[in-house]
Amino acid sequence: MHDGTRVEITPEILLKAYAAGIFPMAEDADDPTLYWVEPRARGVLPLNRFRVPRRLARTVRADAFTVRSDADFDAVIGGCAAPRRDSERTWINGRIRDLYGALFDLGHVHTVEVYAGERLVGGLYGVSLGAAFFGESMFHTVRDASKVALVHLMGRLRAGGYRLADTQFVTEHLTQFGAEEMPRHAYKRRLADALDAAADWSVWPGDGSVRGAQVLAALAPDTA
Repeated sequence: MHDGTRVEITPEILLKAYAAGIFPMAEDADDPTLYWVEPRARGVLPLNRFRVPRRLARTVRADAFTVRSDADFDAVIGGCAAPRRDSERTWINGRIRDLYGALFDLGHVHTVEVYAGERLVGGLYGVSLGAAFFGESMFHTVRDASKVALVHLMGRLRAGGYRLADTQFVTEHLTQFGAEEMPRHAYKRRLADALDAAADWSVWPGDGSVRGAQVLAALAPDTA
């Protein structure tokens, strides 16, 4: 998965790495070492063919949760770094938190946050560069919360003119939404095209006022 080379990374170097199709990871939260990763096959979510399962679409349309963006980066990355039921390890270490926190301050990292009342119950974060968005991690403590975050993310990306939604890898969880793998050479062409374009993350407000019906309309006619 990586070449074992230790790297000293700054926020500026991190952005250059994303532009080259590379991203860093750690072995676990207690290991301060980061490694460059460049998958041979890259996971993407096609923006024009994103699938929303019917049951999830009903949940989104019902506005069962309040969805905000960029309101609490620390809480989101903390949720993403928390141990999962299927594993006690996480790849998000202190250096990851610091680097992506710095990119958040620079406006290159964004969050989608899902609340039940005022309690954060799910969310995700990722890197925005040109018209490309690189999803990093998501979490949930309540059923469907991370899925709702993903649907809101994809609606925002579509509405904001993004051209690439990168997932790094394809997981079984993401296949239900239409995630697919691209060979490295094809991905780099898609990435170059996205980096040459501009997109607007703030096309929608992040205060929780965006309704589920608006999100699904942005994804139409691709909603299942």
